[in-house]
Amino acid sequence: MPGPVNLNHLARVDGWWHRLGVALCRSRCLACGEAAASGVDLCAPCRDGLPWNTPACPRCALPLAAPAPRCADCRARPPLLHGAYAALRYAAPVDRLLPRFKFHRDLAAGRLLAEAMAGRCAALPRPDALLPVPLHRGRLRQRGYDQALELARPLARALDLPLLTGGLRRVRATRPQSQLDAAGRARNLRDAFAVDASRPLPAHVVLVDDVMTTGATLHAAARALRRAGVGRVEAWVCARVA
Repeated sequence: MPGPVNLNHLARVDGWWHRLGVALCRSRCLACGEAAASGVDLCAPCRDGLPWNTPACPRCALPLAAPAPRCADCRARPPLLHGAYAALRYAAPVDRLLPRFKFHRDLAAGRLLAEAMAGRCAALPRPDALLPVPLHRGRLRQRGYDQALELARPLARALDLPLLTGGLRRVRATRPQSQLDAAGRARNLRDAFAVDASRPLPAHVVLVDDVMTTGATLHAAARALRRAGVGRVEAWVCARVA
């Protein structure tokens, strides 16, 4: 009878096209370009070589040689943040993936980095909400998207946490932090953030950002939040510069 013959023929053809599509669209490692496993954006060597940020200072996420309650700088001068956690160290291949995501809108790299953050942050104490560090509206127009928000959205979904936007605003345009030394970074961010008093904030929030170098941006944001009455401010970032 013709029915089964036609069905078998279609199944063979569909299977052939499917196999061809898989072969042609085989995913490539975002870090090195070599073939990656199906459904994974990194090859096995790059995945195994990811520079996880352990051990690290629990107050500023600075990479440490051995576990310690806090680093020497945080013992001498406790930061405004009650805690900071970086999933990765800013080293290969993260030092290539993050700039591609941040400056060249490589959303595939951003998705990979957000997944890494979600996997590492899942075991941390849960805040009341995640709050992405905002860009100034001028920088947002120039860049076209907010990299902190692009990390925070999938992170909030993965961890089932509320995502707050708009409560913290960047009210002053600042120079790019990469052009400044540590002292200049702190001066550059002075009074750069403000809290919208019409939007009540919970007692415990976590700031989300892409990379932490000296922490000037996160500390400036934390200062504004604490002045507004937020009891506990922490930071979760994708990568920490040593």
